[in-house]
Amino acid sequence: MSTSLPTPTLHTPRLRLRPIQKADANDLFALHSSPYVLRYWDSPPWSEHMRAEKFLTDSRQMAQRGTGARLAVDRLADRTFIGWTSLNERNPDHHSASLGYCFNDAAWGNGYATEAARTVLQWAFHTLDLNRVQAETDTRNTASARVLEKLGFVREGTLRENCVVNGEVSDSWIYGLIKREWPPSPEPDPAPGAPAPSQDVAPAHL
Repeated sequence: MSTSLPTPTLHTPRLRLRPIQKADANDLFALHSSPYVLRYWDSPPWSEHMRAEKFLTDSRQMAQRGTGARLAVDRLADRTFIGWTSLNERNPDHHSASLGYCFNDAAWGNGYATEAARTVLQWAFHTLDLNRVQAETDTRNTASARVLEKLGFVREGTLRENCVVNGEVSDSWIYGLIKREWPPSPEPDPAPGAPAPSQDVAPAHL
């Protein structure tokens, strides 16, 4: 018998992660109807507002079944919705789940995806006692791959031609992170004057 998974509220220095609510429908539609944001997504941009309502229903049902949790991400400075992150495909028997995220393009380049995902992974490994979290991203989405690698994920292989994005067949990278590898070793600071790597991205597939 499945057990429900209450969606938590989590905080970082700059963000609040909380259960997705009905009031987020307009923001979700704006996010998922953008061809630019979803250019590496594994499904086309939304064209009907009812897709946001379905997303809300799916999120609620996911939590009720205990298979995952989707969390809206608000920027604390101005209480603005900037995207969402999730754990899905949770398997309590195997102590595993998949990570996903999607942020609006106005928020890219500020490290928000990394910051939000890091606190979700902390919850996954220490509260949910997961042993493995995996993620998948289009091979062209190098910024998303960079986020996963900063979080300690290891690229485990390539899924060849597993998605059709905007009518174009694409490959995906599969990444995995094991609990004993968490948290990852901090990266050295860039040399003085060197540009910092981009940390925020178009979404991971999930």
